[in-house]
Amino acid sequence: MPGYAVLFFLLFQWVSCTGGNGGLDLSMYDYRDTKKLVRFVHDAAVLLESDENALDSLRSDRDRYDKDDYYLYVYDTSGVNVFHAGMEFLEGRHLGDVVDVKGRNIFQLILEAVADSCNPHSWVHYSWWEPGNIFPVPKSSCHFLVTTPGGRNLVLGGGMNYPLEEREFVRIAVDGAAAEFEKEGKPALGHIGDPCSRFNFRDVRVFAAGPDGAVAISPLMADDLLQMNLLDVVDFTGTKYFALALEKLSSGDAVWQVFLARTRFSRQPVKMGLYLKRAVSGDDTLFFGAVTNLPMPP
Repeated sequence: MPGYAVLFFLLFQWVSCTGGNGGLDLSMYDYRDTKKLVRFVHDAAVLLESDENALDSLRSDRDRYDKDDYYLYVYDTSGVNVFHAGMEFLEGRHLGDVVDVKGRNIFQLILEAVADSCNPHSWVHYSWWEPGNIFPVPKSSCHFLVTTPGGRNLVLGGGMNYPLEEREFVRIAVDGAAAEFEKEGKPALGHIGDPCSRFNFRDVRVFAAGPDGAVAISPLMADDLLQMNLLDVVDFTGTKYFALALEKLSSGDAVWQVFLARTRFSRQPVKMGLYLKRAVSGDDTLFFGAVTNLPMPP
């Protein structure tokens, strides 16, 4: 996919590790592991921006940047990997066309994440192999754009395996979908609904509906056989939780609505969260949403 260098040039005009992020705010995260990863990557980004020899330092101390729970990597603006703490054999290779097991182009997801103003720590979610295993595992990675003292533009990332599902991940996806619809109108719905887009990952799928509950993007991967109206959906107790969330949106643009649902992990119903966001494009109003587990006690 061409145009990486041009896109990164434009991005670096307005964001960098110490400039565009305006400090390190972690208040949006519920889980300690997520906060640790963002701090870990941010500290490495500060090092890269302050020390021209930082890449050599990373390579000489790989164990420090390849932890049991997370790891560090660096790409240049063309998609070439210049450092990977856990997979040294990837260094020097162009990975811009690499896809995960579900067909997601990982570097393209990173490009979209760093360009997304709704995604301050540039999160991407995908499946990849864990060293020592033969099967793919779910991953989440955050990123910072950095400029070295010598003027080299790089994207620095850190990933974790088996991430806990942050409410912030859902907000990023839903707000990003709403922003894309407001910018492009109905033509954006095809990309938003694409199973390989950044708006759909793991058990999270961004959907959309009109004020009357009519589905514009299904919460299911395919619903050709269904006649679904989201105003009629109910939870374990019979509560019409989508309709309730829509009612709450009469006084705001976004809302979290709690409801009860069965899962395969518990005999008793558990609390789930629906995040719903209003978006307006011309004369069209849609409500974008997604469902996730609510934070678990530590």
